[in-house]
Amino acid sequence: MIELTGIPVIETERLRLRGPKLSDFEVWADCAASERSRFIGGPMDRGLAWRSFCHLTGHWVYRGFSTFIFADKVTDAPYGMAGPWFPEGWPEPEIGWTVWAAQAEGKGYAYEAARAARGWAYASLGWQTAISLIMPDNLRSQALAGRMDCSRDGDFHHATYGAMQVWRHPSPEQLQ
Repeated sequence: MIELTGIPVIETERLRLRGPKLSDFEVWADCAASERSRFIGGPMDRGLAWRSFCHLTGHWVYRGFSTFIFADKVTDAPYGMAGPWFPEGWPEPEIGWTVWAAQAEGKGYAYEAARAARGWAYASLGWQTAISLIMPDNLRSQALAGRMDCSRDGDFHHATYGAMQVWRHPSPEQLQ
């Protein structure tokens, strides 16, 4: 098995943000097959879940950044993904997040991971702004965007995913 090298590791109080590992796939596949994935293109079968999971790796290779897997700092159990994302067809670079593990919901992990990843994107990638694209019915992600001091900044229609809300992140200067 080949492991990606050069992906930074970010540590927060409770989490380690790192590159994807093959062992993370089972947790992702369970999430992707469930109704919990309805805001990110699911539910999906294992084949589509595998392709989706491999997008994370491809993004690191071709863009030089991607969403990090956020995992328990002690056990390395993967809880979800968060971080910079800019797939083909997106209007501009995004900070995205998804909690994979049901037991990790409602504990502030996505907030902790997304803030750390946004800080990394601003400091290491030189981003001056970012958006988060959120489905209109995804109230939990909208609440998280608000907690991250994002503001609504219009709408975006994607050919596959349909209508999405654009949430604008504050600039690095606004965060100081």
